[in-house]
Amino acid sequence: MLNFIGNNSSSGGLVGALIRLVLRFFQFVLGITVCGLYGVDLNNAHKAGVGADGKWVFAEVVGALSVFTVLIYGIPFVKSYWAFGWDWVLFILWTALFGLFGRIYIPSHPTPHQSGQMRMKNAVWVDLVNMLLWLITAIYSTVIFVRAKAGRTMHTGRATV
Repeated sequence: MLNFIGNNSSSGGLVGALIRLVLRFFQFVLGITVCGLYGVDLNNAHKAGVGADGKWVFAEVVGALSVFTVLIYGIPFVKSYWAFGWDWVLFILWTALFGLFGRIYIPSHPTPHQSGQMRMKNAVWVDLVNMLLWLITAIYSTVIFVRAKAGRTMHTGRATV
């Protein structure tokens, strides 16, 4: 059987599994939320016959990649910590997304009748939370991966020491 598939999704016991479940749940929900928040503007642009802005497409892609990743990680018996590098990639993508839209909307002061501007200002904070969630899971996955590799023999890596 492949090394990344086993009878446990990763180490950490029941507490670790519950923490990962909660973190992945929030990553999933907030990824869908971001797709909805930015999708409104893409839909409005499409209805107006205007081309899609690359920034909003980037936001949709990052949100979709996050949702898809969480669904893959949710497959039973898959050790998601083997893909710790992908968690780091998603963290970097969320960081870029937060920086991109944060630069535009954090300094703005929309009035109550500028609901689209207010929605986007709120979307920036959802981006920040997503970025932090992916940072936490990236660090956790890296630690679990290193711990799993540390207990193996140097020559073949098959035996546990």
